[in-house]
Amino acid sequence: MRLTKYTHSCVRVDDDDRHLVIDPGSFSPDGELSTALDGVSAVLLTHEHPDHVDAEAIASAAAADQALEVWAPAAVCSQLEEDDRLHGRCTPVDAGESFSAGGFEVRSFGGQHALIHPTIPLVANVGYLVAGAVYHPGDSFVVPEVPVETLLLPLHAPWSKAAEVLDHVIAVRARRVHQIHDGLLNERGHRVVGGHVERFAGRYGGEYARLDPGESVRL
Repeated sequence: MRLTKYTHSCVRVDDDDRHLVIDPGSFSPDGELSTALDGVSAVLLTHEHPDHVDAEAIASAAAADQALEVWAPAAVCSQLEEDDRLHGRCTPVDAGESFSAGGFEVRSFGGQHALIHPTIPLVANVGYLVAGAVYHPGDSFVVPEVPVETLLLPLHAPWSKAAEVLDHVIAVRARRVHQIHDGLLNERGHRVVGGHVERFAGRYGGEYARLDPGESVRL
């Protein structure tokens, strides 16, 4: 499989004629999401926040390709299907489900967004394990009860601190770790937080490698 990292939390997984995108969001610069979504038949959305869901980009891709389908928490599907271009194209997903999307077998975990503040309402959040190998937790640190080969690690967020990021690395113990949710970090932040992650991943049997937007790795 090939994993391609885009801006913030958007990633694409390709394997021959199978193509899938997770969390194409509004932080991406103009034109990037059209590239990320080109030719994919499945889009997985972890939750409703706009940095993870660019509804217009997804609807435009769906209008251009009638084979494209979306999987997301029920509230996200309800919002997306208000657009006629996505009507009937979104399947609600909760935690603890297994399904096929874009030719990949997918399992869902979690169910709830990480707490930002007690006065800010929680929303549904579903993490996805793709092909039994690549885990995208969305905005949460939920640990799957199954082994994970490649962890997409939320590196920085209003709902997290560095200790929680490192504890997630320790708990999952993936062989490979790549960062997501890094759209608010500058280069100094990447060096500081990424340096901690690299050390902790190595200590617990994994390897951390930062990916720039548009960069791909073979898994």
